[in-house]
Amino acid sequence: MITNLEDTVEKLRQEVANEALNIHDLKSLEAFRIKYLGEKSFLVNEQKNIKNISPEDRPLYGKLLNELKIYLNKIYDENKSIIDALVLEEKLSKEAFDITLPGIVQEIGHEHPLSMVTKEIVDIFHGMGFTAIEGPELETDFYNFTALNTPPEHPARDEQDTFYTNISPHVLLRSHTSTVQIRAMEKMCPPLRVLAHGRVYRNEEINARKMPFFHQLEILAVEKNLTFGNMKWVLNEFIKKFFGKDIKVRFRPDFFPFTEPSAELDSQCPFCEGSGCTTCGNRGWLELLGCGMVDPNVLKAVDIDSNEWIGFAAGLGLERFTMLKYKIPDIRYFFTGDLRFLKQF
Repeated sequence: MITNLEDTVEKLRQEVANEALNIHDLKSLEAFRIKYLGEKSFLVNEQKNIKNISPEDRPLYGKLLNELKIYLNKIYDENKSIIDALVLEEKLSKEAFDITLPGIVQEIGHEHPLSMVTKEIVDIFHGMGFTAIEGPELETDFYNFTALNTPPEHPARDEQDTFYTNISPHVLLRSHTSTVQIRAMEKMCPPLRVLAHGRVYRNEEINARKMPFFHQLEILAVEKNLTFGNMKWVLNEFIKKFFGKDIKVRFRPDFFPFTEPSAELDSQCPFCEGSGCTTCGNRGWLELLGCGMVDPNVLKAVDIDSNEWIGFAAGLGLERFTMLKYKIPDIRYFFTGDLRFLKQF
């Protein structure tokens, strides 16, 4: 039995070698594959019959068939590589290609102006010792209002101003990044200096200056013996570095539930230097951000001793600063994806 198989395999090898000389195209290659490697080929039939061979002859029988299979696959693969190369060469020879034609230029992307200004502001505050932290956009009313000393009857809690979800009456889309400050004070022991930025949501009408979602950046410092003067110095330095020159600023008294005392920071318009222009509405001053000393009730809500620690916080709209820096007249331009707008940066 083994001797007969050896003779048959040897004759098949010689036949295959001669048959391979007649392979010139894909059609003849496929005919070769079907004849010697197909389901009805000698090899496949013998592999199916190996179970009928006596146990003592089966190892050698299987070895002969395996060697035959390797040989057949080698002949097939070698011829396929040659034919594939010929087919490709023929295809290329038929295609007219002018190598002097200019190539297709791939446009290079770049950062969104909002991202560029955000990075610039973050870098300025990093230089003053503030560390960036993150927080969720989906929040509870505890972090968004209660811990920030906002009473239950405050109008900001109303559905006309805040986006509540159907998950729970106490779950909402954060209306400011001050929520991240509360989470930071819960987890980090003072002294600390942190900044947080990200998207916030408010039920606003859509116009050239307002959107129902926008981006904020806030800073928080909690240390011993901090004063309003320390906060003024930090914000003055920030304004000077952002606009690249010394600019006159003023602090107007204001009210925020989570700071006391609170203020709005205005700067003399850096574009007209106070003489009045379209950017400042001919007022000579620009309203830039809100700030103040952290209310003791906010510190108590996160178990920080307000008799030992003092904090200050400030928050700004990133779209507003980007609009000022690049004199962009409409906040909606940031979100249209219009390449005519984006390519200017």
